[in-house]
Amino acid sequence: MSRRRLSILGATGSVGTSTLDLVERNPNRFEIVALTAARNVEALAQAARRTSAKLAVIDDPNLLPELEERLAGTRCVAATGPDALVEAAAGDAEWVMAAIVGCAGLKPVMAAIEAGRTVALANKEALVTAGEVMIAAARKSGATILPVDSEHNAIFQCLAGSRSSDVSKIILTASGGPFRTRSRDEMAAMTPEQAVAHPNWSMGAKISVDSATMMNKGLELIEAHHLFGLPSAKVDILVHPQSVIHSMVEFADGSVLAQMGSPDMRIPIAHALAYPERIETPAERLDLGRIGSLTFEAPDIERFPALRIARQALEEGGAAPIILNAANEEAVAAFLDRRIAFLDICQIVEEALLRTGAMQPRSIAEVIDIDRDARALARELMSELAA
Repeated sequence: MSRRRLSILGATGSVGTSTLDLVERNPNRFEIVALTAARNVEALAQAARRTSAKLAVIDDPNLLPELEERLAGTRCVAATGPDALVEAAAGDAEWVMAAIVGCAGLKPVMAAIEAGRTVALANKEALVTAGEVMIAAARKSGATILPVDSEHNAIFQCLAGSRSSDVSKIILTASGGPFRTRSRDEMAAMTPEQAVAHPNWSMGAKISVDSATMMNKGLELIEAHHLFGLPSAKVDILVHPQSVIHSMVEFADGSVLAQMGSPDMRIPIAHALAYPERIETPAERLDLGRIGSLTFEAPDIERFPALRIARQALEEGGAAPIILNAANEEAVAAFLDRRIAFLDICQIVEEALLRTGAMQPRSIAEVIDIDRDARALARELMSELAA
């Protein structure tokens, strides 16, 4: 069997390094074509050397000389800039891991889809902001989109062989994050360090804060709508603190299928990496006897209004999900920089949605324009808040 040719966009982040771990455990099955990173030159160069990558792309052009120096003596080409990022996404690879955080990943993901590649999608913002555009492009090019988020990957596995008409609803599970049992008054005083201390998963700072606000589940709700073609009414959210059941599907006959596993991102990554086959992972095996019990509770949208705000954005459609995502990214960055309080995040997002009119983006360029304007509005709102 020939080795599968891979490109990893966002190779130095949590999902990227987990993907590299699996690739390096299976050198006879996978070949690295291209790796990209935002600023972590050292980690990018080391990964490129270990995997004999053909192309390494650093987003910050000021860091290109250092990358070239670190790759001296190898056959790996160092590059920077938007064109190089698109080349990494749409070049010689047949499988692309899309793990660039935020809207920075929009253009390369779209390039991979338009080139007809198999895209393992870990960047939820891609479908949240440009879902209709990307799904239409995938249908036209024949690209395959494989979900990597543990929840969507779980649903994908549960749906295997089923028709959409067989599905009553899908159920996204949520850990509830680090503030699941906290009151609104307590959350008002929470620090960035407390917000990023997720009880189950090891993730980057931005997605960890999204978990603390539960905005991550709101974004996943919108992503699920595009991935599985289901309306808002057929997508439920259920808090499951143990993070053992990653999501469920309820079928028309009343049966419910659940996908279970340890909270290790290498499990859904491995599923997408080897699909339609499977490969071994070093993830801890699930021991239900030791766990003892699994618990569930309905989400509290009073304490976690992000869930209500995201569902409203999905149902409004048009530019609303783009504004939701852009304002959230700006607000989370400000919170991590200690410029706003934790509860201000959702307040800013909701106000941005209220102040912006709806329109239907028809291209990635229009999505990016709306995203830019929404970010400017969010920054303006934060300035008003500080005044």
